[in-house]
Amino acid sequence: MISLPFMLSLISGAATVLAFAPFGWWQIQIAALALLFILAQRAKSAKAAFRIGWAFATAAIGAGTHWLFISLHDFGGMPPWMAALAVFLLAASLGLLYGLALGLAKRITIILQWPMTLLLLMPCCWLLADWTRGWIFTGFPWLATGYAHTLSPLGGYAPLIGVFGIGLLAGVLAGCVALIIMLRRPHWVAVGLLIVVPVCGHLLKDLQWGAALGQPISVRLLQGNVAQEMKFEPEQIAASLALYQDMVMAQRADLIATPETAIPLLSSQLPADYLDQLSAFAKQNDTRILLGAPWSTAPGIYLNSVVGIGNGVAYRYDKHHLVPFGEFIPMGFRWFVDMMRMPLGDFGRGDLHQPAFHVKDQWVLPNICYEDLFGEEIAAQLFAAADRHAPLPSILLNVSNIAWFGDSIALPQHLQISQMRSLETARPMLRATNTGATAVIDHRGQIIAQLAPFTQGALEAKVQGTEGLTPYVRIGNGLPVGVALGVVVILWLRSRGRSVYD
Repeated sequence: MISLPFMLSLISGAATVLAFAPFGWWQIQIAALALLFILAQRAKSAKAAFRIGWAFATAAIGAGTHWLFISLHDFGGMPPWMAALAVFLLAASLGLLYGLALGLAKRITIILQWPMTLLLLMPCCWLLADWTRGWIFTGFPWLATGYAHTLSPLGGYAPLIGVFGIGLLAGVLAGCVALIIMLRRPHWVAVGLLIVVPVCGHLLKDLQWGAALGQPISVRLLQGNVAQEMKFEPEQIAASLALYQDMVMAQRADLIATPETAIPLLSSQLPADYLDQLSAFAKQNDTRILLGAPWSTAPGIYLNSVVGIGNGVAYRYDKHHLVPFGEFIPMGFRWFVDMMRMPLGDFGRGDLHQPAFHVKDQWVLPNICYEDLFGEEIAAQLFAAADRHAPLPSILLNVSNIAWFGDSIALPQHLQISQMRSLETARPMLRATNTGATAVIDHRGQIIAQLAPFTQGALEAKVQGTEGLTPYVRIGNGLPVGVALGVVVILWLRSRGRSVYD
């Protein structure tokens, strides 16, 4: 029989999807985490706390990424039951991290008998689960706790401690609420943190973390709206080549960018004069073009790339962080990809540190689709450029094709992820996508222009690049993860030598 705490965990976990885009009710997340911490605190054993944490996280990840079903079933050809099972298994396996986190927190709490662990231990363990999800098995940090706070007062901390640090602060606020409820009276530490943390975050938003660099550039971000089910059909390939050539050459701008794999042919398969015509247009109009295209450097070697065109093909960025199953096949899973019938299944990896693309006064650093989930990697690229005394990227560019997930909340969720990258780095982020969300985000994480999803068009804007390095760019996730690890280790050491029977 399913217990009441288990059911409450499932319901509150699923409700956290409302904290993220497109809903933005971040307060729900704080309330849900507070309930979770109370349930874990009241659990009779570490095993019970593990089950509660697992249920909450599985429901949260499953509800938040249910759109994976569209990719697996509608485009991958999986039977509905198998696609639903695959989504559940992904959520359930990632949920184990959070179950282990709360199980560990509960075990230490039982031994120490210290209610203040609600403010320290549980939020820290939760942060470590979030962070681990960001790298284990190449990482899937979609809807990590901190992403709900791009527009909340906690967003002000992004240039200091990044998305995982914000997630830790959200957990601390939830712990404060939980402590007050469990004590049934105000607690001065909890009340103080509930006031000070949001107020400081709000004040931090007024600080200038990046200075303007040079003159703004004009940009055109193209959205072809090519149906995913038709993208690789022979007749659509020819149509896509003509479509993007016409869209690029329709009007000049300092920078014109297409979505990921807008050109659905390998470089060796393109018509002989295709890139030459684009290059001639760029030269004649003093334009720079970033073209999403799979690239082949040798037989059997394929790269998911962005090609820069100015006077000839002079620049290429190759995707570094690849998507398991979509872009590379983990050992022993070839049968899975064959079942999904996904084209271009095996790509090579680009280097982590790649140069930016020069556009007048600005240096544009691309990232491709899924890569902008990994803020520490983008921060590392910026820091490495400064360390090598190379041109420091002043504008970020994400090129994506998430038509795989249909007209779902994946689109606004991905846009929110890009907003977090702008906040962390104090740099504008441009987004050129196939079906949405094509947008311009300023260095404060604000959306200043956006095309309607599932429409064909070009988004035009003036974009001011920025220079300088935020604290997060310099230290990455080291501060919040180090603090969380330190708290957990210290409390664990304090509990050693004592015993408890669960």
